[in-house]
Amino acid sequence: MTDKIDKVPAGAGSAPAGTPPEAIKAIPVRHYGRWVAAVVVAALLGLLGYAFAQGNVRWATVPEKLFDPSILSGLWHTVLISVASMALGLVLGIVFAIMRLSKNPVTNTVAWLYIWIFRGTPVYVQLLIWFSLALIFPVFNIGFYKDEMTDVMTPFLAALLGLGLNEGAYMAEIVRAGIQSVDEGQTEAAHALGMSQGKTMRRVILPQSMRVIIPPTGNEFINMLKTSSLVVAVQYPDLLRAAQDIASTSFAVMEMFFVASIWYLVLTSIFSVGQFYLERHYAKGSLRSLPPTPWQKVKANLSSLTNRKAVAK
Repeated sequence: MTDKIDKVPAGAGSAPAGTPPEAIKAIPVRHYGRWVAAVVVAALLGLLGYAFAQGNVRWATVPEKLFDPSILSGLWHTVLISVASMALGLVLGIVFAIMRLSKNPVTNTVAWLYIWIFRGTPVYVQLLIWFSLALIFPVFNIGFYKDEMTDVMTPFLAALLGLGLNEGAYMAEIVRAGIQSVDEGQTEAAHALGMSQGKTMRRVILPQSMRVIIPPTGNEFINMLKTSSLVVAVQYPDLLRAAQDIASTSFAVMEMFFVASIWYLVLTSIFSVGQFYLERHYAKGSLRSLPPTPWQKVKANLSSLTNRKAVAK
């Protein structure tokens, strides 16, 4: 005995011809791990905040001293020594990178020794050496100029030489890597057009190597802003020195360290934004589409959140 199967006419139960298909309702995948991680992080931040709230910190002192004239003066000196040292380091980096790539064994060896010495010794020690130079050279004498070394080697000059020469060694390697990233055919084509070695470097090689040089250079400058706090060892009146001076008279030691930290965060944040737009500018020739700006990322995230809410409804 066989089961009786009713045959369903073709097309029965299906949508009439010409009817558009029903819109697919997309259900977002639930990421439970993200929620757990968010709760854990929030709990840890809450515990950290509670710990600081229970600490013996006079929080009212922080906003009170944030715009103190001494702090603002130290902030200006921090920016000044950072920019000046980075400019010196960039110039030295370009010069010694070219020397390092030279086929001349003398210039190549001198550049290698410079990079080896200044990269291999701590910047704090270099600052102390420059500041204490009067111990071995009491008089600065170069023939046409003679003066006491203590008058020549001021805190600013000691800080500039200590930070700038150290930075120059790192920038030399960054610039060298950028130059070597440019295809050799570019140099051959420039020489075929009659360009000299120097003009080829200025007009062909360096402009193309900027997209490789800019990102680490921006990182080096942001690091310089923080490393500049070491100049307190040579009595340069930077931001940290100003905070320490106020702390010694007001006994608000931790509070003034918080004030200095806030300003360092502000400086690094401002220059990080500048670095982003500079990198974005030099990426025009190598990327099909430029990376979104921070504001474009915010708009995209808000638009995505709105779309998810609409789909959930």
